[in-house]
Amino acid sequence: MYQQRNRRPGNNNNFRRRYAQSGVNTADIIRAIRSVCAVKNVRTTDIAKSFAPLHRFEDFPIVEILKNNIRAKRYGLPTQIQDEAIGAIITGRDVVGVANTGTGKTAAFLIPLVDKVFKNRSEKVFILAPTRELALQINEELTSFTRGMGIYSALCVGGLPMFRQIKDLRRNPSFVIGTPGRVKDLIQERHLSLSQFKTVVLDEADRMVDIGFIDEIKYFISLFPPVRQSLFFSATISGKVRETLNAFVRNPLMISVKHQDTAENIDQSVIELERGRNKIDQLHDLLIKDGFSKVLIFGRTKWGVQKLADELVIRGFKAGALHGNKRQSQRQKVMDQFKRGEIDILLATDVASRGLDIQEVSHVINYDLPASYDDYVHRIGRTGRANNRGVALTLVEKSTQ
Repeated sequence: MYQQRNRRPGNNNNFRRRYAQSGVNTADIIRAIRSVCAVKNVRTTDIAKSFAPLHRFEDFPIVEILKNNIRAKRYGLPTQIQDEAIGAIITGRDVVGVANTGTGKTAAFLIPLVDKVFKNRSEKVFILAPTRELALQINEELTSFTRGMGIYSALCVGGLPMFRQIKDLRRNPSFVIGTPGRVKDLIQERHLSLSQFKTVVLDEADRMVDIGFIDEIKYFISLFPPVRQSLFFSATISGKVRETLNAFVRNPLMISVKHQDTAENIDQSVIELERGRNKIDQLHDLLIKDGFSKVLIFGRTKWGVQKLADELVIRGFKAGALHGNKRQSQRQKVMDQFKRGEIDILLATDVASRGLDIQEVSHVINYDLPASYDDYVHRIGRTGRANNRGVALTLVEKSTQ
C-alpha cells in the first residue's frame, strides 16, 4: 500500500471557507445530517424487510418469455413499488410513483411496458431521464428484459455521436430513452417526433427539475399526444414538480412507498476529522479498514474529485473518477470498471452521479459536504440498495460544527 505517509499532497483549501464562499450553510447541513444519524442509530422496524408483496412475478398477466427473462435475472419477490405498480400499468392506468432510490422502480415500469409492446408491436414508449448514466442503465435493464423478444431501443443522450442515434431512430425502435438536452436537439432537427408515443415515462422527475430542465419538460409535454398513458416517478413531489405532474398525468393511481427520507438499511455516521491531520490521510485510514469493499466517494467539484482520485491511485488504491469534464465514453468506462470490480473506489460529483444504480456498494463517503440535505439523501441512496445493508459516512472538520 502507500509508503509515503509524510508526503503532503498539495493544498486542499480550507473546507469551511470554500463552503462559505459558495453560499452553502454548512452548519445547517451538518445539523440536518447529525439529526438523521441520531435517529438511525435507534433501530426501528425495518420497513423493507417487513413488507410482504401480494404478488409474485409469475402472478402478473405478462407473456411467458418475459417471465423467463425475469427469472434469468434472479429476481426474488417484487419490491413494494413493483408489487403495486406493475398491475396498474398493465391495465393502462396513469401512475405516479413516489419512492426512494434503490427500490426497484425501473423494473416496475419496464416489465409491464415490455409486455405491452410485445403484445402490440405498434406501441411505442418514450422514457425521459435526467442524466446519461441513468438513461444508459435503463437501456441496459431493458435489454435484459427483452432478450429474445425482438424489441429494440434507441438511446438518445449527450456525449455520444448524434448520427448513430439518428440511425437508430430511423429503425423505428419500440423504445426511445433519452435525456432532455439531446432529445430537444433531435426534435428541433426533425429526427424525433414525440407525437408518435402513446406511452411516456418521466423518471426521477425531481432530479430533472433540480438540474434545470423544467422548461424542456413542459415543452415535451406539449408535444405528446393528448391521449396517452403517462407514468411519473419521483423521490419527492413539491413545487415545480407538482406543477409538472398536474400537466402530465390524468386521473393517476398514486403509489407512495417512501416512508422516510433515507432507507432503514443504511447505517449513517458523522466522522469528526482530527485537527492538524491531512484530510486525505484520514480518508486513507478509513479505506484500508475491513469491509470497505466497494466505496463511492462524493466530492464537490470536478477538479477536486479528479485530484483526489489521482492521489488515491498514487497511494496504491484502485480508484477512478466520474465527473462532467470527462467524455461520455470515459465516464462509461470507469462505471463499467467499478461495476466489474476492476476498481473498488469510485469518486464522483453530484451532477455526474445522478441516477447511478450500482449493486453492492458497501460504503458511501461524503468527502465534501453536499450542497443541501436533499443532495445528502440522494448521495447515500447509492448504498443499501435492494434490501442490502450499507454504510454512509460524512467527514466533518471540528471547526465546522
